[in-house]
Amino acid sequence: MRAITSLRTMVFALAVLSVATTSFAQIRISVEFGPPALPVYEQPLCPGDGYIWTPGYWAWDPDMGDYYWVPGTWVLAPEIGFLWTPPWWGWSGGVYLFHEGYWGPHVGFYGGVVYGFGYFGEGFEGGRWDHDHFFYNRSVTNINIVNVHNVYNETVINNRVTINRVSYNGGPGGIEARPRPEDEMASRERHIGPVGVQAQHIQEARSNRELRASVNQGKPPIAATPRPAEFRGREVVGAREAGAPYHPPANRGESPHGGAYGSAVHPKELPPIQRFNPPNTGDVNRDRKYQQQQEKMFAKQEQERQKLQQKQEQEHQRIERQNADQARRQQMEQRHQQQTQQMQQRHVQQQQHLQEKQRPR
Repeated sequence: MRAITSLRTMVFALAVLSVATTSFAQIRISVEFGPPALPVYEQPLCPGDGYIWTPGYWAWDPDMGDYYWVPGTWVLAPEIGFLWTPPWWGWSGGVYLFHEGYWGPHVGFYGGVVYGFGYFGEGFEGGRWDHDHFFYNRSVTNINIVNVHNVYNETVINNRVTINRVSYNGGPGGIEARPRPEDEMASRERHIGPVGVQAQHIQEARSNRELRASVNQGKPPIAATPRPAEFRGREVVGAREAGAPYHPPANRGESPHGGAYGSAVHPKELPPIQRFNPPNTGDVNRDRKYQQQQEKMFAKQEQERQKLQQKQEQEHQRIERQNADQARRQQMEQRHQQQTQQMQQRHVQQQQHLQEKQRPR
């Protein structure tokens, strides 16, 4: 049992390793209360040419029921011409949904969150590609011209009036921003998910108790690093201060509408589908129709669970026959977790849509 638990924990960390797709802004997890404010910290020096700044953000640990800080860091671009779109939290349907970050030719929508250092709510002002070289804007990034030679100076006028360091879009006190046409275009381009060193960086952050919000109260002692997963050394930067006082709810935890599936790898590990309360609008015909629609939807969702479970079990059997190595097994489990979470998120949205239709108008 301990080995299985360890494998699932590893798979959760590896879930950010993703193949290229036409659109990568997938939703991975939902939480009932928003993340802490962004802490105040300095950017470490860029270690060399070709590194792109990936800002720090708050992630969610479903096992601990707590947010944890993923430090900002410099990452080598996986392809020439690729830029980083940061992950972001957004309010929808009564919960905060996490949207994964990705690499692509253009920076897409990241919730209007002002991460700083070139990420001022939309686009990226920290640098640009010129053919096969990346040039850094010294006015907003920490560059040593001894190590980095491709630089320019361009003053960035931030028209956003930032009165706080809110880290999520929508909901109570959240940022009011919507995707621009260019953001929509960027979302349809070819993307690459977080690369291997970023997955290692996230896992290192998740396993560090001091980076949990409940411990550091929104002021992480490791706010940024010069390279991924380098959490020790003189160049590691701590937060100067919390972005705002952190007051999580006493009963903090994941959303009953879907957060509990954050660590589920296979459909059989998901909680049972919860039935709604019987409708009672006073309109007998309408209630009967709604009940029939509900049962039809639940039957279909249960069938989809069974079908996906069967498909994944067949993959397990096939990889056992092939005597595959650990790397291939982990990749398979990572793929299974993504399939399971995407299916469950789709089911939750279907249930919410049906409930919305039943509400009196």
